[in-house]
Amino acid sequence: MSMELRHTAQRAGKLLTFLRRELGLSSSLVKRLKWQGAFWVNGEPVHTDHPVIPGDEITVILDEAQPEFPPEDGPLDILYEDEALLAVDKPAGLLMHPSFYRNTGTLANWLLGYYRRTGQPCAVHPVSRLDRDTFGVVLLAKNAHIHAQMMAALQAGQVHKTYEALVYGAPEADPGVWTFPIAKRGGGSLLREVRPDGQQAETRFQVLDRSERASRLQLDPVTGRTHQLRVHCAHVGCPILGDPQYGTVESQAYSQSLGLDHQQLCAVSLRFLHPLTEEPIELHSHQHLAEIFL
Repeated sequence: MSMELRHTAQRAGKLLTFLRRELGLSSSLVKRLKWQGAFWVNGEPVHTDHPVIPGDEITVILDEAQPEFPPEDGPLDILYEDEALLAVDKPAGLLMHPSFYRNTGTLANWLLGYYRRTGQPCAVHPVSRLDRDTFGVVLLAKNAHIHAQMMAALQAGQVHKTYEALVYGAPEADPGVWTFPIAKRGGGSLLREVRPDGQQAETRFQVLDRSERASRLQLDPVTGRTHQLRVHCAHVGCPILGDPQYGTVESQAYSQSLGLDHQQLCAVSLRFLHPLTEEPIELHSHQHLAEIFL
C-alpha cells in the first residue's frame, strides 16, 4: 500500500531540507524511507543529499507496511474523512486493535476492510485511543507522515479531547483539577493506580448535573495516561458507573440497579488544527450517556 506526497520547489537546497521543512516529514520517517527508494526528483530516484533547484518536482512515496491482521466488513459511523484523516464514532464493547490473543473483530479490522473496499492505500494509525468499553470520537491518520504530525500536535497539547462521564457520588470541588500521578499496579496487572512514583497526570473536571447518588461530569484530560479518567474518578471516591475494574462494591451495585452494562464514559468531542490546511476541526459524537437524571 502506498501514497504519494508532491511538492514543487520554490528555492534551491538539499532534498533533505525540503523533506523536513516544506513536506514536514519527521526525522524518523525520513530515516525509514531513505532505504525504500521513496524519494524522487523529476521522476528519478535520488538520495536525501540530492541538490534541488526551483521548479524541480519532488515526490515522496509513502509505503505502508502490510498489516498482520485481516480486513473485515463491519459497521462504521464515520464522523469525518478526507485524504489525511478519518474519525469514527466507536461504540462501547469494541476493541481498538488486534492483539496476540485476538486477531479479528476490532475497529482496526473494520477500518482496513473499509480502506480496501474504497480503494484507499491506507494503514490504521490511531491518533486517539479508547478503552474497549469507552465510546465516542476516535481520530486516525491515513499514513505515517500525517500520524507523526498529529502525534506531535498531541504532545504539544494542540489536540483537545473532552469526555463526559456518569460517576457514583460527586467531587467535593466544582470545577477543579486533579493532579494525581498514575503508575501500573504490581503483579503484572494491566490496571493502573494513583501512586507517588507514577507519571504526572492532570484532569480538569466540572459537574454538569447531579442527583442524590450520582453526577454527570465533563472531563478534560490535560495528559493522556492509560485509564487516566477512570483512575482519577475512582481515586477521589467517584468511580465511573458501569466500570467493573475501578468501581467499588457500592458503585457496581448501583450500576446494576440502573441496568448499565458498560462504563459510562464517552469521548464527546475532539478539537484540533488540520495538519495540511491548519483549519480548525471540531468533531462530536452522536452517542450519549445513559439517561439517569430524569
